[in-house]
Amino acid sequence: MICMNLKNLRKKHRYTQEDVAERIGVSRQAVAKWENGETVPDINNCIALAELYGVVLDDLVHHSEEKEQIGIRPKGKHIFGLVKVGERGQIVIPKKAREIFNISPGDSLVVLGDESAHGLAIMKSEGLFQFAQDIMNAQECEEEEE
Repeated sequence: MICMNLKNLRKKHRYTQEDVAERIGVSRQAVAKWENGETVPDINNCIALAELYGVVLDDLVHHSEEKEQIGIRPKGKHIFGLVKVGERGQIVIPKKAREIFNISPGDSLVVLGDESAHGLAIMKSEGLFQFAQDIMNAQECEEEEE
């Protein structure tokens, strides 16, 4: 599995084996052997490869495209599955998403939309308020410096 993941990620990022070798400090031959399944990178090289490709270490090692039907997801990005919109426009946020983002009953959420991308985003209102406060603080600091 890891050999296919390494090859797919390298091609996705348009790196040569030489590029990868240079970036993580190994020989091109080592990268070729990993991708051919002749050897397996040690844990330190796996960590470096996961960082290089921006993926979770566990996905780098264990992801199976045959089982998942999709490529390795970028670190911190999730697909939680499909939800259906109810009669009154309500949706149920999947349990895993609620756990990861610590969403509880009674929380206030902000719904953002982008018509050109036909997309919606949902975030906790505290995050938006904190972002706005950070902007205000930065603006105050600039005004004080002038």
